[in-house]
Amino acid sequence: MKATSITEMLEKDDILERLDITIPWGHYLIHVLRFHIVSFAAGKKIDFHNHAEYEFHFIPRGKGKVILEDQAFKLAEGMFYLTGPGVMHYQEADAKEGMDELCLHVDITNKFRSDIDPFEVVEAKECMEKLSKLPLVPTYDRDQAMECFLEAYKVCDAKSTGYYTSIRQMVISILLKSVRAFDTGKVGTEAPSRDMIAHRYQYAIQYIEANYSANLTLEKVAEKLSISARQLQRVFKYRDPQMPFSRVLEEIRMQAVCRKLEESDMSIEQIAHTEGFSNSSYLHVVFRKCKGMTPAAYRRAKKIK
Repeated sequence: MKATSITEMLEKDDILERLDITIPWGHYLIHVLRFHIVSFAAGKKIDFHNHAEYEFHFIPRGKGKVILEDQAFKLAEGMFYLTGPGVMHYQEADAKEGMDELCLHVDITNKFRSDIDPFEVVEAKECMEKLSKLPLVPTYDRDQAMECFLEAYKVCDAKSTGYYTSIRQMVISILLKSVRAFDTGKVGTEAPSRDMIAHRYQYAIQYIEANYSANLTLEKVAEKLSISARQLQRVFKYRDPQMPFSRVLEEIRMQAVCRKLEESDMSIEQIAHTEGFSNSSYLHVVFRKCKGMTPAAYRRAKKIK
């Protein structure tokens, strides 16, 4: 993290603490108690103390040492350590060189919520369980959680659009990146994966519904999905062998035509043009095949009803 960024933070060291930040995540509630940067002069010491909450400590500049319970460790730029509830710790800046520390204090409580993404619930629980078991040993901030501090300060100071939401996301990122700093690299839970046939079919349908009035072809829709036309053909065949791409496109256009016939006074020629048919004669042919009557007869029948 650049020294100029740290200097800027120190000028407004409590800017984030002025915000009342509460973050629901899974079945937890994260309440931010302190979110600040502090500068230790060379040789400064903070005697043994503990907190009732989690405190995340990041060293963006300088060096010193920390004693966690009864074990002493050297601290250097780019390192991180966590003190959980009740963990006794002692901090000291180097005798010749000061040290800066980015600190995040959070109180985490259980808070059941209904209708939550089940995978969010799983990930939040996994993160909290790992936080409670992290070793009392400093390590390097290899996932760059410190950058989350910098980003939070920037958006808060500039009052950027959505800055409060951004800061809440940064807090969760700090928790996750702190866990990753100690992770062995093993995946704890697999992210939910898509049924690619269902996904491609749904995306194709959405694209057709948004662009049915244009000169759509199987090739054009396949290109939007980054697959071949043959692959897209197979997707439609798998979903419903009786509804290939051409039938689906025709059905969507017919639904649009029916809406126009019912809701507008546009001529049949105008409707044919706006809804993707080359001319009214072709629309008559398709409409009679699908509905068993002409567009004009369909309009009269709907008006009578």
